Amino acid sequence: MSETTTIQITYGLKKILDDMKLFYRETYNDVIEMLVEDSRELNEETKKEIELARAEIKKGHFKTHEQVKIELGL
Repeated sequence: MSETTTIQITYGLKKILDDMKLFYRETYNDVIEMLVEDSRELNEETKKEIELARAEIKKGHFKTHEQVKIELGL
């Protein structure tokens, strides 16, 4: 078994973690690992999307708010 530690969290956060469990006996460690993994993946994916968007803007491939309003008839 790996080394463990104790942390303090609020009852509200505990309830959120309980609701995130995929099955009753899943550990909080498993839930937190899933959140950390999702966060890392999202951050890398988001960084790539931002870079792609910046490149499109530099190429002039964008619409202003006013252009979108006109297209939507607002």
